[in-house]
Amino acid sequence: MSINSKSSTSISRLKNILIIGSGGRENSLAWIIQKNEEIKKIYLIPGNAGSERINKCERINIDINNKNELIKKLNFLKIDLTIIGPEIPLARGLADFLREKNFKVFGPNKDGAKLEYSKSWAKEFMEEANIPTAKFWKVNSIEEAKIIINSSSIPLVVKADGLASGKGVFIPNSKEECFRAAESIFNGKFGKSGNVVVLEEKIKGPEVSVFALCDGKKYVLLPTAQDHKRLNEQDKGPNTGGMGAYSPAPLLTEDYLDKIIKEIIEPTISELKKKNIDYRGVIYFGLMITKSGPKVIEYNCRFGDPECQTIMPLMDHNFVNLLEKCAMGNLSGNEKINTFDKVSGCVIATSKGYPHEYKTGFPIVIGKIDSSDFQIFDSGTSLSNNGELLTDGGRVLSIVCQDKDFDMVFEKAYKNLKEINFDGIYFRKDIGHQVRRKYSKEN
Repeated sequence: MSINSKSSTSISRLKNILIIGSGGRENSLAWIIQKNEEIKKIYLIPGNAGSERINKCERINIDINNKNELIKKLNFLKIDLTIIGPEIPLARGLADFLREKNFKVFGPNKDGAKLEYSKSWAKEFMEEANIPTAKFWKVNSIEEAKIIINSSSIPLVVKADGLASGKGVFIPNSKEECFRAAESIFNGKFGKSGNVVVLEEKIKGPEVSVFALCDGKKYVLLPTAQDHKRLNEQDKGPNTGGMGAYSPAPLLTEDYLDKIIKEIIEPTISELKKKNIDYRGVIYFGLMITKSGPKVIEYNCRFGDPECQTIMPLMDHNFVNLLEKCAMGNLSGNEKINTFDKVSGCVIATSKGYPHEYKTGFPIVIGKIDSSDFQIFDSGTSLSNNGELLTDGGRVLSIVCQDKDFDMVFEKAYKNLKEINFDGIYFRKDIGHQVRRKYSKEN
């Protein structure tokens, strides 16, 4: 990938970068940023066991909620750009606070993060901007929910209004399942995130992910991706934070992407400006391609995980400069991202029991790996006292490959997965089934 700009706007010399977050997304961002020769040091708060295997990286053990200590540390380290990975610190206003202290931040303020941390607000936002999305109802009690569920001819999608780590969406097959899902949310399954429930009509079609880097006024699109949300093969089982992805998504032709830009992306950014929201970060558009056209399922205010791990290896060393331009409100509008002539795929290895209860602390053994165009981004790992790599999360490792076509990508990914083991390791064997010719022939 190369980033070309006709703008004469000068970018300050970046040396020290801070990335906030602890997952595979943050490790993949650090991995691509370290390729820039001007970058001297990348700090991660808190990072994970894989962070320090990345060149130029160092973990910092500090509580980001201790604002005074955080500011002292950022000043001491002479941080030139802060990238906030996860949604929770964005929803709590960390970007606002750092900007008030004159730090450059890639990540929206709290008002922009509301696109993700309140599904009902986001749906009302789309309604006001005439952005295509599923019909919805905002309900404040199980009694309200039951009335709407009973009046519907088909089961409705049930969503916790607030943040739930990708697990707050239920797609029931019956009205009884709808009741149980809504009841579990109102009964505190997701804490305060479930004080309000959003019911949606169920729409059908393949899902795709589109990412726009935004500086508050202008934007630039990253390569498209397709995520696999369900736990089990054939897209069955409970929703997860994501079991794998591939990029780019052939489903989105240039003509179709133009339609998405015109009907969804540009109206979203226009509506943000209309509401005086200066959005400087990435807008994640979770879309469904229905028979009547593309519709927004959800917005996220940060890079998707595992889409980020999948896309970053397609970027080049100038990527960090683009993030800085967004943070400064300095996009020219002429930037173009040209990816390498390769495709990328990611398979997530999880702990047994994820996304429900699971145990951690198991040793991870990695054998002989084909390292050509291959990355392992730790998602949930830690180190024992003697330096042994251990599982420390539901999603443990992101196995990422690039090659000329998707058959070669996933052949290599699954070959390498045979060399990786920990007690209870689980992964889907059909990631990328939509684009794997060999998979279609074998199944």
